[in-house]
Amino acid sequence: GCYREKPVQSGNLRYPIYRRCTLFRDESASFRVKRVMARTRVKKATSQAAWEAVQNNARAVILDVRTTIEYRYVGHPIGAVHVPWQEAPGWQINGTFVTEVRNALRARSGDGEEIETMPVFTICRSGKRSLAAGEELAMHGFKEVYNIEEGFEGDLDEGKHRSSINGWRFRGMPWEQT
Repeated sequence: GCYREKPVQSGNLRYPIYRRCTLFRDESASFRVKRVMARTRVKKATSQAAWEAVQNNARAVILDVRTTIEYRYVGHPIGAVHVPWQEAPGWQINGTFVTEVRNALRARSGDGEEIETMPVFTICRSGKRSLAAGEELAMHGFKEVYNIEEGFEGDLDEGKHRSSINGWRFRGMPWEQT
């Protein structure tokens, strides 16, 4: 079922942990512990910090987890790797997401190095799906996972428009459409 976990304390930092409804009652206790630990390992990143990291570290990658339609028609960060976390119309979580990410990163790196040590910056429309996708990667052994908090289009403004108060495009970061 769905319930709120107790916050995790790590040194002077306190991380609020929220459980999603996608978790089932028959999960093992160790799986629950891994999921909670993964949530504390996904770090926050701004659009600018992510872009600078990719420019300064050849192993760093921006992972766009939006739907294929969003990626192609709304646009995406230049050089981003695309692996959807969910697809319309059903919006089910991609059951092979981690495998697809590993394959995409292996193809991109071409050097056979351990891909789980690559800095991965996840991005979606507003930073929510990318956080969930990042948590999944961290739970499966990825060591350096960052969530681009404002996402590609950012939050809704008072008129219910995006890209007008924050986000990758609003910040003037490089993007393209395919």
